[in-house]
Amino acid sequence: MNRARRFPLHHYALGAAAAVFVLNLLVRGLLKLGGYPATLLVAVAVALGLRWLFLRLEGHLPRHAEAWGLNLLYAGVLGLLYLGIWGLMWLKDEPGRMGQLIFLLHYLSYPAALALTLHWGRRPA
Repeated sequence: MNRARRFPLHHYALGAAAAVFVLNLLVRGLLKLGGYPATLLVAVAVALGLRWLFLRLEGHLPRHAEAWGLNLLYAGVLGLLYLGIWGLMWLKDEPGRMGQLIFLLHYLSYPAALALTLHWGRRPA
């Protein structure tokens, strides 16, 4: 049964990226949690929320191709946001190699958490 999706995948990806932005502001501003623990908390929360929302709205977990597409769209949108932030870092002060590596690890946490969450509990085809 190949039913049409209720929402295109890019809507899910854009919504998840917006949730990342808002949750980062809340976690870092209100909870005063910073650094990598804040990034992991937000990444896992958004990934679990997106998995739940997709299951709730579509009635099934994302299929293999949908999961890959969703993750690539999500990584692309966040990648554009992170490129903007990286540019701002360069305007303020040139980040060192370690700063760039930490920045990359913060970025990669989001697509990695989503990939693990979307493939979690999946039976091999």
